[in-house]
Amino acid sequence: MFAVIKTGGKQYTVATDQKIELGKLAAKPGEIVTFPVILLGGEKPSVGAPTVSGALVAAEVVEHTRGDKVIAFKKRRRQNSRRKRGHRQDHTVVRITEILTDGKQPSKEAKPRQAKPAVAKNEGAEKKTAAKK
Repeated sequence: MFAVIKTGGKQYTVATDQKIELGKLAAKPGEIVTFPVILLGGEKPSVGAPTVSGALVAAEVVEHTRGDKVIAFKKRRRQNSRRKRGHRQDHTVVRITEILTDGKQPSKEAKPRQAKPAVAKNEGAEKKTAAKK
């Protein structure tokens, strides 16, 4: 099953366990966010007017990132006039957890993420000093 959602003035086709990059959302990593569904696809597709009633897409916020740098350079010839501006768009990466129908609510708990092991800053220094002794 797939769904078409709308967020930030854009539409995205999504499926369960898919990661997508959206415009910046006001949510912290690990939170569950929901999106309205415009179209539900599958064996029996249904189109909303403007949204499908009782359908939601739940997603977990994975991280906040920034896009590639875009440089706008303007030059007016023979006038010694130059303007250089850079821009990086903010993005939010989300993982689609479930596509809900029939007015169901998303599960409150996000699936546990694998935590990266914490590395002590002085761990390498301790090994070097032990080797010297």
